[in-house]
Amino acid sequence: MLSDKQKQQFKDRLLEMKEEAEAQMEEYKEDQAKEDYENDRTGEISSVADHPGDQGTDQFERAKEQTFYEQAREKLMEVEDALKRMEEGRYGLSEKSGEPIPVERLEAMPTARYKVEEIEKEANN
Repeated sequence: MLSDKQKQQFKDRLLEMKEEAEAQMEEYKEDQAKEDYENDRTGEISSVADHPGDQGTDQFERAKEQTFYEQAREKLMEVEDALKRMEEGRYGLSEKSGEPIPVERLEAMPTARYKVEEIEKEANN
């Protein structure tokens, strides 16, 4: 079982992770706002691309930014779920077996919901 001090340390870490994810999502939204002014984002003077490859590069960059946004959104959801489990007194306990998750696992992944053995067992089935 986690001590009160450990729980507070994990809560502080989760809150930091939440701030990071929210900042990443906000950064993406600001970049999306620039989409209205395509030339501002690309630095082009004209709206006509100099080379067809430039259009592909722009598409790739937009897809990459969207991926980063989705990753930040998923991270935020995982962190919020972990904070909810903490409020409910279920943090640090496996959602599958109810057994304590090792502190080392929580240190590596504060949002962990299962013990490593349970994940491996599920993957092998």
